[in-house]
Amino acid sequence: MMTIFKKNQELTGRVQDLTSEGAGVVKIDGYPFFVEGVIPGELIRLKVMKVGKSFGFARLVELLEPSADRVEITDPIGCQIGTMTLQHMNYDAQLRYKQQQVDQIFRRIGGFDDVEVCPTIGMNTPWQYRNKAQIPVRQVNGVLETGFFRKNSHDLIPVENFHIQHPEIDRAIVVVRNVLRALAIPAYDETTQQGLVRHVVVKRGHYSGEMMIILVVNDKQLPNEADIVARLRKQLPAVVSIVLNTNTKHTNVIMGRENRVLYGQDYYSDTMLGLSFNISANSFYQVNTPQAETLYQVAIDAAQLTGEEVVLDAYCGIGTISLALAQQAKQVYAMEIVPEAIQMANLNAKHNAIGNVVFEVGKAEAVLPQWNESGIQFDVAVVDPPRKGLDETFVQTLIEQSPERIVYVSCNPATCARDCKKLCESGYQLQWVQPVDLFGQTAHVETVVLLSRNK
Repeated sequence: MMTIFKKNQELTGRVQDLTSEGAGVVKIDGYPFFVEGVIPGELIRLKVMKVGKSFGFARLVELLEPSADRVEITDPIGCQIGTMTLQHMNYDAQLRYKQQQVDQIFRRIGGFDDVEVCPTIGMNTPWQYRNKAQIPVRQVNGVLETGFFRKNSHDLIPVENFHIQHPEIDRAIVVVRNVLRALAIPAYDETTQQGLVRHVVVKRGHYSGEMMIILVVNDKQLPNEADIVARLRKQLPAVVSIVLNTNTKHTNVIMGRENRVLYGQDYYSDTMLGLSFNISANSFYQVNTPQAETLYQVAIDAAQLTGEEVVLDAYCGIGTISLALAQQAKQVYAMEIVPEAIQMANLNAKHNAIGNVVFEVGKAEAVLPQWNESGIQFDVAVVDPPRKGLDETFVQTLIEQSPERIVYVSCNPATCARDCKKLCESGYQLQWVQPVDLFGQTAHVETVVLLSRNK
């Protein structure tokens, strides 16, 4: 007979595993509780918070037997807002956890029983690495504040040091906040949909130091725009672009599609793998530049290019992988759904004097069949899709294309394993999986997978 648990009950149990979100799994009489901030092997006392039919949630009350992998927490607020779910684990343990997660997912979802998942490639310093911040702005006790929402809520907790983003970005956010306060610019209110400033987005070039500030507002203009610009320029000399982004929709999507440049140009610049890139307000650019270089280098090496290959780069963004591939390929064809990103990609190709890339705007699943019909034959395909993975139509067209090698770069091991299973059922073989850590202190992991066509 199953034990009946009650809310607020205190229990003792040993942590058996971690979920893909980094929560501990403690089974008591066969019933699993999810507990945050714990490490496998630890004996803990926990307090029951919620009981469901097949699992419950609990809170750590006391560590009875701590793990040797436990370290002092750097930022207690990071636990409340859910930005640093693994900061209680030493970095080597975090890397092992990510390798195990990817291994388990590929076995469970992909059915790859003999998968080779390499040790996770870590970063030199797993702190202060983010080159981009998207920070909510709200009134708290009548004062405009910047910070993060408490987990599972829309209560803003004011934060000044985020620990995992570059200190110059932290400083820029505080400067913007103080300027908005000084000029009495009202923050957005989700309940009434009144007020103006919804988010402050800061993007910074890792190598260039150039900065772009985007003010996301619930209107098409701000009061005192010229004054805001003058104050920000004076206090933040690295800023090369200040953009007003309009988002009037009642949605949790951060940025709208309409931008107006208040100062400077509509992009900032940085380098990656020795190439120069201009990055616009809405363009995707990996948030950890040195580790993105590592990730992309693994992908480029996996492509095994000799200079004779025709390469497909699906979901190409502003051309970061495409241009690096083009230096070692005969021809690259790349597509991306965001028109602004393709515009930037073409400019970046010109800027780097690379002429053997064709960039196309459109959904990958719509563009690839067109290229198929026009007789383009790909030797190698590189795909780097969003979290939802590859579209079913795209997978089928890719199988028809039958490139010799497919290099899959993924930010979601679950959808990657699902897609690799489909490809392997249709004549491909999984060679290896390489996790790369771009997000220290969090449960997120990027992976590169090499698939080869069966001879």
